[in-house]
Amino acid sequence: MLKTIQRQSAAAVLRPLRTRFASPSIFYGAEVQRRGLATETEHDVVVIGGGPGGYVAAIKAAQLGLKTACVEKRGALGGTCLNVGCIPSKSLLNNSHIYHQIKHDISHRGIEVDNVTLNLQQMMAAKDKSVKGLTSGIETLFKQNGVQYVKGTGTIVNENEVKVQPLEGSEEISLKTKNIIIATGSEATPFKGLEIDEKKVVTSTGAIALEKVPKKMVVIGGGIIGLEMGSVWSRLGAEVTVVEFLGAIGGPGMDADIAKTTQRILQKQGIKFKTATKVLSGDASGEGVKLEIENVKNQKTDTLEADVVLVAIGRRPYTEGLGLENVGIEKDERGRIIIDQEYRTKHSNIRVIGDVTFGAMLAHKAEEEGIAAAEYISKGYGHVNYGAIPSVMYTHPEVAWVGQTEQEVKQSGKEYVVGTFPFLANSRAKTNLDTDGLVKFIADKETDRVLGIHIIGAGAGEMIAEGVLAIEYGASSEDIARTSHAHPTLSEAFKEAAMATCGKAIHA
Repeated sequence: MLKTIQRQSAAAVLRPLRTRFASPSIFYGAEVQRRGLATETEHDVVVIGGGPGGYVAAIKAAQLGLKTACVEKRGALGGTCLNVGCIPSKSLLNNSHIYHQIKHDISHRGIEVDNVTLNLQQMMAAKDKSVKGLTSGIETLFKQNGVQYVKGTGTIVNENEVKVQPLEGSEEISLKTKNIIIATGSEATPFKGLEIDEKKVVTSTGAIALEKVPKKMVVIGGGIIGLEMGSVWSRLGAEVTVVEFLGAIGGPGMDADIAKTTQRILQKQGIKFKTATKVLSGDASGEGVKLEIENVKNQKTDTLEADVVLVAIGRRPYTEGLGLENVGIEKDERGRIIIDQEYRTKHSNIRVIGDVTFGAMLAHKAEEEGIAAAEYISKGYGHVNYGAIPSVMYTHPEVAWVGQTEQEVKQSGKEYVVGTFPFLANSRAKTNLDTDGLVKFIADKETDRVLGIHIIGAGAGEMIAEGVLAIEYGASSEDIARTSHAHPTLSEAFKEAAMATCGKAIHA
């Protein structure tokens, strides 16, 4: 068994260039498959899974001169993220925020609007239009880069062959290949005792497709998915209660100070929270759903009733029908495929990226791994800095972070300094009448090197890119404090937080 690796943020060790595959002079795609020639040609790379990690890996491999095929069983590229996750949820988050703002936050801006109503069907249509445009865009990229797109279920037969059961037609396709990249992603973790029907008991997939606004919604799980979807339906009129087993919302990656601020702001918006609470059982046999809950501190029990329950307790690797047993590939106790530092399984030519293996389940993390895996195959080296992978929660205000939390730094025993700056003191935030939140820096006390950056505020998801770059290049808080930021912008709060870390802010 390969030892499970703990990947660090240090630069990857460059390895000798082992081999280069001959770059084909002619790429082939759907036309070759129509002629029935796909089974006769050996590929350099076959990617199983067309999500953010898989389709990026396929495009990169083709760009590096490798004959590449990508197998996807959904019938649409983009994976969970594009089809039923990140993209459709962001459409609903954006449009529900506009609706909520017009109803509750626009009259004091000098704008009078009467008789505002929700057309949920049209909102869903706008979401679907965005998804369709993006999925077809990836197909165009495949054609432009010469990636063969095979619609069907892929199963590994041996380390050099993938069989595909096509979505259309019954004749099985055999893809011979020198390398395989597994990028099959993840699925929602079910809740024991509650059967998912995507109507009354839903995952994020059902939560983005409800046909009407529920009167009451209970969200099991106070992580990013639960809080985002809870925000959508709360804005549209549902009474939302979030039940979280841990004592704080946001998950382990969110800094404790930011989590407290986030919960306070979301409570002000109308979302109710029951933290340090576990769901004992659920009953969906009636018209609605009943949940029995227990406070983990005092063991006091209670009952919650809802029209819709969203199960958002995390995701688990998806490997069903993949054929891992055919090649003896092992998984750990959490179902993650075991790999080494170059994404290799026990078979050096079978690599694994994204949610189906270790690390944060983030689309952009999978994309980086897809590029690195293709580079390892073609060049013999690749690199992902796992210490500089950002996370974003697209509530309003947004929450974003990169690097270590204050709790993690404290636990390491390293001496550190913290600097913060509130958006309440930022000129652009004040003129926008959107002043909730702050920027928080954590830096090494001795070297001033930035260890972590945490933001809650409007535009945090865009602003965090500057923090990622700072950590990637080993910047100090003084480096950022001495970098000019345009006035008036929200990003000045970022600069002022850096100034507060290495010295003293100007406007606070």
